[in-house]
Amino acid sequence: MVRKKSSFILCGAFLFVAWNALLLLYLWGRPPMGHLGEGGGAEPGGKEEWGMVRGKGGQVNLAGEVIRLAEEVEIQLDTQKKLLKQIESHRAVWARQKEIGKKQTDNIKEVNQIVDQQQNNPVPLINDVYVGDQGEIKHTQRSVATVAAGSNIERHQATGVKEEVAEDKVTASVSGPQVIIPILVIACDRVTVKRSLDKLIQYRPSQELYPIIVSQDCGHAETARVIGSYGEKVTHISQPDLSDIRVRPEHRKFQGYYKIARHYRWALNQVFHTFSQSTVVIVEDDLEVAPDFFEYFRALYPILRSDPTLWCVSAWNDNGRDALVDSSKADLLYRTDFFPGLGWMLLKEMWDELEPKWPSAFWDDWMRQPEQRNGRSCIRPEISRTITFGRKGVSLGQFFDQYLRYIKLNTEFVPFTKLDLSYLLKEKYEEKFIKEVYSAPLVKIEDLQQGGSLRGPGPYRVQYSTRDSFKVFARNLGVMDDLKSGVPRTGYRGVVNFLYRGRRVFLAPPEGWSQYDTSWS
Repeated sequence: MVRKKSSFILCGAFLFVAWNALLLLYLWGRPPMGHLGEGGGAEPGGKEEWGMVRGKGGQVNLAGEVIRLAEEVEIQLDTQKKLLKQIESHRAVWARQKEIGKKQTDNIKEVNQIVDQQQNNPVPLINDVYVGDQGEIKHTQRSVATVAAGSNIERHQATGVKEEVAEDKVTASVSGPQVIIPILVIACDRVTVKRSLDKLIQYRPSQELYPIIVSQDCGHAETARVIGSYGEKVTHISQPDLSDIRVRPEHRKFQGYYKIARHYRWALNQVFHTFSQSTVVIVEDDLEVAPDFFEYFRALYPILRSDPTLWCVSAWNDNGRDALVDSSKADLLYRTDFFPGLGWMLLKEMWDELEPKWPSAFWDDWMRQPEQRNGRSCIRPEISRTITFGRKGVSLGQFFDQYLRYIKLNTEFVPFTKLDLSYLLKEKYEEKFIKEVYSAPLVKIEDLQQGGSLRGPGPYRVQYSTRDSFKVFARNLGVMDDLKSGVPRTGYRGVVNFLYRGRRVFLAPPEGWSQYDTSWS
């Protein structure tokens, strides 16, 4: 096509030059002027010479003839000039058509690549992305195959990110844009998801760096309308498989847990495989976040990346009731062997490990099994960066009235990205932690409850040696007493760390602890 257009332009230019050459030859080389005949033709000897003006004495006026010839030449040149302008305008149109055609071809190739990648996966419904008339990417409701270059989660994915663990400080060295940390909201049939989304959008510092993906199961129309009302502020995807799951007769009452596990697996695959993200923070539709929620995860991302003994970062403290935490230490963070959930960060590499063996139900307890934890820990805060307001759910309010409704939400913004968080790396943390715990005075429960013989804010240590003694002490001190695969909630190396009547307390196993006993569950 380009070769044909170029030939046409050259041909036009050649005709222009040839026409003017022939015109000049014609004007200068024609025979002497004759007379106008009766039929209007030029005939020698006619009464009036064709185009020839005679002056006084019957002589030809040469000056007039030259002027007339010049005027004819000017008219012809003007005609050729118009022709060249038309050729030039057509050339600009061809160039624009070529550019648009190239963009459309590139987008078609990109869509085809995405379709090829999705052949073995269910096709979700997505609210955005289409190719405009000029080849640009715009947003509307489409299937995932139309997401040619990414919706609100546009491919601003950071490139060349590397983390450097310095001797005293961990920093994220970013050679390109900052890493994108998408927020995945797991939703079903609670219209109160609005409360969760309102706070996420209120505190979100950047839509580009923190795209919100709301993944909805259940097909609940009213909840879908609430999510849709946020427009391009969020990306709404819908889990396509709403069918019941075949389960054992005794598990029919747990159908909801099976559907939740199926939804989590599908939604995380969309984030990591469809949207090609490198990390994600998962929250559920009944969680409200703290003002520094995004700051918290931004600062801890390089720690999670750099320490292979970590596998998640959580915003939740299971023992985060107001009376059990130090409100003056909102910046205090811990390692924990217990998977907290309820607002947690996961890396793609970890999902690649977990996804092939993802359970059919009870995914959170499955995460707490030693086969999945594999000796790794999570980060958790002293004061929670999420709280739950959802008593309604598949757990029918389990723990909500007794514990969850009393969890304290942090209200003080902590600039975590400006703090040195390298103390959370295992080698530094463990040495200091063990020393602090086992150098604390060993006391009895009665000493803490009466308090008369104790001096100062602690820390103090209460020791347990059996499952039953742990549960008795935990109940008397007001902390959660359940264990999962032998691990107590918030525990690290078996130690549960909390405040009791304003004093720091370590509920700890004997010194020399080596591993959890899974029979304690």
